Amino acid sequence: MTTRKDTAERNDRALLQAARDVLAEDGAHASVAAIAHRAGVGIGSLYRRYKTKEELFQRLSLMSLEHWNQAAEQGLADPDPWAGLAGFVRGCVEFGQGSLAPVAGIIEVTEQMRARSRRGDELLEELVRRAQGAGVLRVDVTAVDIALLIEQLGRSPVVDQLRKQGREDLLPAATRARRRLIAIALDGLRPGHAPLPEAAPGEELCSGRWSRE
Repeated sequence: MTTRKDTAERNDRALLQAARDVLAEDGAHASVAAIAHRAGVGIGSLYRRYKTKEELFQRLSLMSLEHWNQAAEQGLADPDPWAGLAGFVRGCVEFGQGSLAPVAGIIEVTEQMRARSRRGDELLEELVRRAQGAGVLRVDVTAVDIALLIEQLGRSPVVDQLRKQGREDLLPAATRARRRLIAIALDGLRPGHAPLPEAAPGEELCSGRWSRE
C-alpha cells in the first residue's frame, strides 16, 4: 500500500532529478515551471517541498557534494591507487557532477554545503597524493585539474541533444561513445605524456566561483 510519505519521497526524487536535467539543458535560467513539468508534478507540489528555487538548488548542491564525497571515500578504500582514482572520476562523471556549475555565485552557500565541500577537497587531495606516490598519476596534475576535468566530462552535448530530439534509437551508441571519451581522458592522466601547458589552475576556478562577492 502506497502511503502519503512514499508519494512525497517519490515526488522529491523526481523533482531533484528533473532539476538536474533542466539545469543541464537551460543553465541558470532553468525555470520552476520547467522543473515541475519535467518531474510530472504541479508547481504547488514543488513549492510545498521547497519554498524557493534557491532552496531547491541548495538541496541539489548538497546531494551532489555528498555523492562526490562518497565516491572519493570508495576510491580511497580501493587498494589499487589508480583504480581508486579512475573509479572516482568515472563515478562522478556518470553522476553528472558539475551540472550545478551554472548556479555558482547565484545561490547562497550554506554551512552544510561549505563543510561537505571542504571534506570533498581533502578527499580528492588524498586521492591525488596517493596516486602520485604510487607513480600511477602524472606529477603535474593537481586536484583542481581533476575537479575541472570531471566538470567538463560531466555533460555530453551529443547525449543531451539526442534526448531533446527524442532519439532513443541513438542514445545507446552515444552512451558507449561517451565511455570511450572518458577512457581517453583518463589515459591522459597517466605518466609518460608531454608536460602540461600553462600554470596549474587555482582554487578560485572551483570553490571561488561559488562566492557572491
